[in-house]
Amino acid sequence: MSIIDTVSAADPSDAQPDTQPDDVQSGVAQSDAAPAGSGDALRSLVLVGLMGAGKSSVGRRLAGRLGFDFLDADIEIEKAAGASIPEIFAAHGEAAFRDGERKVIARLLEQPRIVLATGGGAFMNAETRARIRERGLSIWLKAELDVLAKRCARRSNRPLLQNGDLRGTLQRLMQERYPVYAEADISVISADGPHEAVVEQILLALPPAYRKLAERHHAEPAHSASTE
Repeated sequence: MSIIDTVSAADPSDAQPDTQPDDVQSGVAQSDAAPAGSGDALRSLVLVGLMGAGKSSVGRRLAGRLGFDFLDADIEIEKAAGASIPEIFAAHGEAAFRDGERKVIARLLEQPRIVLATGGGAFMNAETRARIRERGLSIWLKAELDVLAKRCARRSNRPLLQNGDLRGTLQRLMQERYPVYAEADISVISADGPHEAVVEQILLALPPAYRKLAERHHAEPAHSASTE
């Protein structure tokens, strides 16, 4: 069974998402309005950016600050397919992986109040961008080449970086993807420092309702720290 067959059941993305006017401008949040019909004043938060930008590490910490659930799209894809991402690429190719990725992300975004870390190529899909715009706020973690190369060199399980030219591949991906990532609602710099500093940048850029929630969540006596 292919990844497409595995994740396509009851897939909400089979219906084309409605195109809605942007309620935020790139880099500056303008509204904390929820998706239509959600009944929740706080949207889910979706982290986008290249591999090595820190989406998973930052996402876990951000979710912990807000009391949101954290989900990693790559992990959810592997669960759905019953195979690792390198195995999916090897057996079915990148196109099949991207189609499965689109469907899994659409399903995950049906859940309220999540922080979702996406794979580096997910935001390149126009349908996924529209779905994210409809259901949440997108946050680009923008990192310089040296930072990305340093972080990616620590892991050998990234299919697109298996050609022996890590820096060259990352530079090409930056040129291709950064103009699209720039469409995100909020942009923050992911530098070579503590991930908590990136979380603070995000909280400052988000609408005030998120910061108030983080303060309330931090003040609760029964608050549990997020998993590191």
